[in-house]
Amino acid sequence: MTLRECYAALGGDFEAVTSRFPNEKFVQKYLIKFLSDGSYDLLIRSMEEQDYQEAFRAAHTIKGVCQSLDFTTLCASSSQLNEALRHGFTPEAPALLEKVKEDYQHTVEAIRAFQESIGA
Repeated sequence: MTLRECYAALGGDFEAVTSRFPNEKFVQKYLIKFLSDGSYDLLIRSMEEQDYQEAFRAAHTIKGVCQSLDFTTLCASSSQLNEALRHGFTPEAPALLEKVKEDYQHTVEAIRAFQESIGA
């Protein structure tokens, strides 16, 4: 799997990210580094504990990382959840969280497939 194919699989914008980063090695480095970011786990834990302020912060972090890496699909869902949690719990938050979970898993699967294909 190429880096371009990985971006297609995860619903990202390869052209946009490669226009901002100095080269594809930088993109690859931060793409793989995404797997070790703890924001998603913090989001899930915070929602389970009904700590909506912390969940907002985690969703905001995910959104920011996704904007930087041009993970378009996950960026959109995390942004919607971020806005829903801005002032605490809202009735739409659980459904939005499910969409973030789905998009996050899809993103992670694509990155892991890429990682395996390059032997990293």
